[in-house]
Amino acid sequence: MSDTAAFPEWALLAGMIVAAVLAAAAVLGRTVRGRAWAMLGALVLTPVLLVGEIWNSPQVESVRDRGPLALAAAAIGVAAMGGLAWLFARRPGFFAVLALAALPFRVPIQAGGSTANLLVPLYVVIGAGALAWLIPRLAARHAGTPAERSGGLEWVLLGGIVLYALQSIYADERAKAFEQVVFFYVPFALLFVLLRGLEWTPRRLLWGGGALVVLALLFAGIGFWEFQTRHLLLNPKVIASNQVEEYFRVNSLFFDPNIYGRFLALVMLGLASVLLWAKRPRNLLLAIGALLVLWGGLLTTLSQSSFAALLLGLAVVAWLRFGAKYVVGPALVAAVAAAVLVFAFPGALGIDSFDSDTLDDATSGRVELMQGGVDLAREQPLQGWGSGSFNAEYRRAEDASGREATSASHTIPITVAAEQGLVGLALYVALLVLAFRRLLHGARGNPVRAALAAMFAALVLHTWLYAAFLEDPVTWTLLALGSALAAPLASRRHEPEDDVAAALNGHRSQPAAVVRQ
Repeated sequence: MSDTAAFPEWALLAGMIVAAVLAAAAVLGRTVRGRAWAMLGALVLTPVLLVGEIWNSPQVESVRDRGPLALAAAAIGVAAMGGLAWLFARRPGFFAVLALAALPFRVPIQAGGSTANLLVPLYVVIGAGALAWLIPRLAARHAGTPAERSGGLEWVLLGGIVLYALQSIYADERAKAFEQVVFFYVPFALLFVLLRGLEWTPRRLLWGGGALVVLALLFAGIGFWEFQTRHLLLNPKVIASNQVEEYFRVNSLFFDPNIYGRFLALVMLGLASVLLWAKRPRNLLLAIGALLVLWGGLLTTLSQSSFAALLLGLAVVAWLRFGAKYVVGPALVAAVAAAVLVFAFPGALGIDSFDSDTLDDATSGRVELMQGGVDLAREQPLQGWGSGSFNAEYRRAEDASGREATSASHTIPITVAAEQGLVGLALYVALLVLAFRRLLHGARGNPVRAALAAMFAALVLHTWLYAAFLEDPVTWTLLALGSALAAPLASRRHEPEDDVAAALNGHRSQPAAVVRQ
């Protein structure tokens, strides 16, 4: 771990594993009360581990030197979270909208010897939502009744988190694994529980989606200002890169242009589903206008991975709306056009030849990283080098002491194979198969399910070209919403996404609710 930790390394490692097990139990527990206790344990243990990891850091030391002020700030924070929990208990719809609205906001925090961009607003919403969920269930007499059984997706998803924590035991460098589990996987598992258990009425779906569209438009506006003034608000690395490159990339309020581009692409896919299903002129015009603005914002990111993710997502939406025959032809034409561009005009793409060095330069070092990751996976094929170890092992293998540190191969399957071996890779493949099976089931002809399936496909492709899969809360959100909407048809009268389609087309319908414990 880091030198700033207050606890010995073995204690932090054990606490991380326990936190992962508690998060899994909050999803997979056999009784409602058991899940509530597990959620409470994860909710208490996680901040203890966080504080223990950075206890001797300059940031925390400056707070400790002001004891009364720190206590007052903590009291205000607890009161605010309690107030939010009271609000969420009375109005669960507020949690639905605020959880979605908090997804993109990150705050840089020094931890584990490096700076992590943490979703602090989302953590506050998750904490308040968890309290609102677990307190009544711990107090209720019937809370010991069996909980709804989880499917294979939940078992593979949470089993993979526990495996990741366990495989960090034999890694030479454990700080990255600690950061992944405590900062991301555990709180996002609680988010998954809360979102999956909500009643996703048409009103909540529309308000939540509308909040994301408004945020995307605001971020795009900030990005346009950055592009016009040639001044970035965040990330010194991108600022320095813009000084020496011929092009200029923007990242709005995101730390990374690629993550900014990913967010815009996913919101655009939701708008695309509106465009394909809506019949009211007003909704069509609003969707087209928003898509034009966001497309302009996406262009300013120059994120090739986001462009590719958007194209794949649009193909999925079109397939689910119209059928494969309307997608295969245009896809083949696009593939042929791309091949002609690459092989006939390679200079336009900055490719002088097709050797590995030239391709590596054209992809900003991605090819070398991928090759290094594959080599690492071959050296330890079964169990890998340990969770979170890619950076240290890559630098060791490539003797890259002077090279800028990297935490992943920028291709998630290669990172998983290098760190977790065939065992982790098998779980990753199983997760994708089960996730697509759940999201695609019943998605044909339904705008909400089609949008969720397209977003997940786009996100997966983006992680193959960049990074951040389970450490992105959007992944857990898409799986949670897809799981909620995939409840057995016999358990409800009709589909909420049908109500959304009716609302888009100007028809009235009775509100529907999807209830999952």
